[in-house]
Amino acid sequence: MNTPEFRAPRGTFDLVPPRGEAMLAVRDALAAPLRTAGYGYVETPSFEETTLFARGVGESTDIVTKEMYSFTTRGGDDVTLRPEGTAPVLRAVLENGLHRGALPVKLWYSGSYYRYERPQKGRYRHFSQVGAEILGTEDPASDAELIVLAVDAYRALGLTGVRVLLNSLGSHESRPAYRAALQEFLRRLDLDDETARRVEINPLRVLDDKRPEIQKALTDAPVITDFLSPSDRAHHATVRSLLTAAGVAFEDDPRLVRGLDYYTRTLFEFVHDGLGSQSAVGGGGRYDGLSELLGGPALPGVGWALGADRTLLAMEAEGLPLPGATGVQVFAVPLGEEAAAWAFSLVTSLRREGVTADFATGGRGLKGAMKAADRSGAKYAVVVGERDLAEGVAQVKDLATGEQQAVSVNGLVTHLKRLV
Repeated sequence: MNTPEFRAPRGTFDLVPPRGEAMLAVRDALAAPLRTAGYGYVETPSFEETTLFARGVGESTDIVTKEMYSFTTRGGDDVTLRPEGTAPVLRAVLENGLHRGALPVKLWYSGSYYRYERPQKGRYRHFSQVGAEILGTEDPASDAELIVLAVDAYRALGLTGVRVLLNSLGSHESRPAYRAALQEFLRRLDLDDETARRVEINPLRVLDDKRPEIQKALTDAPVITDFLSPSDRAHHATVRSLLTAAGVAFEDDPRLVRGLDYYTRTLFEFVHDGLGSQSAVGGGGRYDGLSELLGGPALPGVGWALGADRTLLAMEAEGLPLPGATGVQVFAVPLGEEAAAWAFSLVTSLRREGVTADFATGGRGLKGAMKAADRSGAKYAVVVGERDLAEGVAQVKDLATGEQQAVSVNGLVTHLKRLV
């Protein structure tokens, strides 16, 4: 067997059947609750101006400092393959004036994202997400709504092991006092130079450091929930009560942070313990000041992104069957040139009637064609030869039972629709 000359780049992968169909089904399932809730679809370019992410995601984040695929175009523009979806969607909302219409604006999107990370199971350099945003409201009901919609999507896929972690990062009323207390604590630790630099730029980034020695050192670090203002505390309490009323279990995690600087108040993560160290399958939160950072008006928002790749891995960890297409329903087996032309017309008619169908090509004999029918996953095979056509019939075979009957070609499409 020859070794292929080209391979997918390191940290990426190909989606081929049947996993490709499974990934499409996962994306559809993650988006289904959003469509039911009236969210509109938005699609942004795969690359944006680099400054959009530097300013929006945060210049101190690992994403901006280490993980972005950035380059200069032939025209001299500095652009970056999108590492996340919120900043591009907010840019699109502001550019197209959606915020000047009825608020809130509810949007969903799906696509590929890119981060130059150390490749490992569950973490790739090219990955697929379904995202959702609600813009133009500070109502805690929006925060709860998005969490409920994500939980409903996971449940629809049959997942039972997804846990919801919940925290509040507070607003401008709470953050200064907490930042000062956290910095005071962190400055007393023996930290490496890069981590010490983070303490001065954005101490919350240190909380997101997954190194065991750092996590151990943070055992007694102050938590944001002790510094929440009355309004921030009330906002968080409302989110919690709405989730409880909706039957959504959650775990309070006062040390939860995420790798993006724009989050305020509500913060949440969906994790699955079957994925090992890379346990997050999705997450999000509120970002009430992001619009101003991007040069827009005050436009509070909340959103999430759910990883399609990781969701599929979570399903496999639970032993769930892969969703998606399982093959065709009808497979035509023509014997002879005239029968081949007839089979092509039959399959075309069936497909137009919503019946999934395929047919044997290349002039295969009966034995080879029936093997192809079995591999297709079809429930029924339609076998037809020159003599059958002369008599105006086709042989319909149940591939599960082996039973076969002659059916008039004039009523064949109707007959097969009824069977499947």
